[in-house]
Amino acid sequence: MHRSSQFLRQCHLTQIANRVTKPCDVFINHRGIDTKRTVATLLYDHLSRLKLHPFLDNKNMKPGDKLFDNINGAIRKCKVGVTVFSPRYCESYFCLHELALIMESRKKVIPIFCDIKPSQLRVVNNGKCPMEDIRRFNWAIEEAKYTVGLTFDSLKGNWSDVVTSASDIVIKTLLEIESEKQMQRRKGTPILHV
Repeated sequence: MHRSSQFLRQCHLTQIANRVTKPCDVFINHRGIDTKRTVATLLYDHLSRLKLHPFLDNKNMKPGDKLFDNINGAIRKCKVGVTVFSPRYCESYFCLHELALIMESRKKVIPIFCDIKPSQLRVVNNGKCPMEDIRRFNWAIEEAKYTVGLTFDSLKGNWSDVVTSASDIVIKTLLEIESEKQMQRRKGTPILHV
């Protein structure tokens, strides 16, 4: 094998190992059809440039990956969840499942209400979803509605401003979580989350 081939193979294996073993700092929960090309990807790119480890499905997964295994694992290992609510968010089983898991895992959540007001968020029971899931989703939506977040109107606002604000909040939250963990370590108190 040529040295260049060996080098490329080693680099590829290192990238795979880093992707598998490195937990994400921030899980970005969003409705792709509404926000993937705007706030979700812009936030992912900005956090990555800041040397954080965000998780965004189309950036962190590849063909052949198990959807629920990868997403559920990333949520359980993340420190912070950023939820980008949009007009069609509540139509997606995956969005609601991710939100419920973030809330059940007691992660710190930073909501971004993009072109929607918190009061407009409602789970629609179309009869296709088990009642237990509907209950979980309703509970998670109610929790998120009453969490202070950012509001953004894409017709009047500046994408850069909302991404910068969200990034600043994420960094502040991560610093608070780390500080809390250090205090708990000093006291010998068990760490409850993250």
